[in-house]
Amino acid sequence: QVQLVESGGGLVQVGGSLRLSCAVSGRIFSSYAMGWFRQAPGKEREFVAAIRWSGSNTYYADSVKGRYTISRDNAEITVYLQMNSLKPEDTAVYYCAENGRVQNMISPIYEVDYWGQGTQVTVSS
Repeated sequence: QVQLVESGGGLVQVGGSLRLSCAVSGRIFSSYAMGWFRQAPGKEREFVAAIRWSGSNTYYADSVKGRYTISRDNAEITVYLQMNSLKPEDTAVYYCAENGRVQNMISPIYEVDYWGQGTQVTVSS
């Protein structure tokens, strides 16, 4: 069992920045992947970014490349999402996610084993 608790959402103006955190507890392995997804009102949940607990590879949706950075702190067992140059279309509930294989998470038909409760990000123009 894995528990994911997000924090750091809020209201920000266009062009601003926010950093989301996902505190992880439970049984995890170095090969497991952590990711961020988001869901805007009336839209499907979509992949945003992913990272494994080991290695340096990161994965991003095209819509956030160059603006978002996913990172991890293995000692704190926490995953972060730094969001810069925010746009109104970034407004969504952001969810932390975990899966045993990063390929499952970044696939168009994604698979996720555990979800966090979500944190609202609102970008005002």
